[in-house]
Amino acid sequence: MTRTEPFEHHPDRYDQWFDRHSAVFAAEVRALRALLPRADRGLEVGVGTGRFAQALGVREGVDPAPEMRRRARQRGVRVRDGTAEALPYDDEQFDVALLVTTICFVDDVEKSLAEIHRVLVPGGALLVGMVDRESPLGKEYEDKKEGHSFYHVAHFHTATEVVRRMRAVGFDDFAFRQTLFHPLDDVEEEEPVKAGHGEGAFIAIRGDKRQVGARGGAGEARRAHAEGRDSG
Repeated sequence: MTRTEPFEHHPDRYDQWFDRHSAVFAAEVRALRALLPRADRGLEVGVGTGRFAQALGVREGVDPAPEMRRRARQRGVRVRDGTAEALPYDDEQFDVALLVTTICFVDDVEKSLAEIHRVLVPGGALLVGMVDRESPLGKEYEDKKEGHSFYHVAHFHTATEVVRRMRAVGFDDFAFRQTLFHPLDDVEEEEPVKAGHGEGAFIAIRGDKRQVGARGGAGEARRAHAEGRDSG
């Protein structure tokens, strides 16, 4: 059984979860939008049924599950068959890429991040959206994942782990947003979005593809501060 199996067999359950937790979805979208740069061409890797792509104005996606791709197309997303580890695109095609609630399902995190880095233009941005393994929700999912339709095949991560792996393949200048500070059933429409990570269950992480000749360290911190972003 592959990690895509739950999505191939339970697409209705996937969409129904977001229908029931619309305030949770809205909060996650706000966290991602806070870091989303203006972009001519965006890609969501692991686009699923296209909910996040549609909400964030990302028009292209890739997903290995046929039924998920069909539903994403119904939401107006141009979708290709493929996995994060082998993206069906040439080098330097996109200004921004999303990897939302997907990194816990990929088979090879480093290879997936390297592939996304490859298809981004220099200076392009990757936004990762994920449940923090160290949050109360992340710990609950870990404890109960054996009986969960989707998360029984998941491997959750912390923000520190993801940033380390992103940096290793060539991303830098990190920024963070977090949300979902209450149990999911108590989340209301105005659930706050804050900078940083370590409190909220859902984390949005932005890393930019290093440009050739760009300097790191203090220069990145100054640039992040000037843009009103958090340097990781």
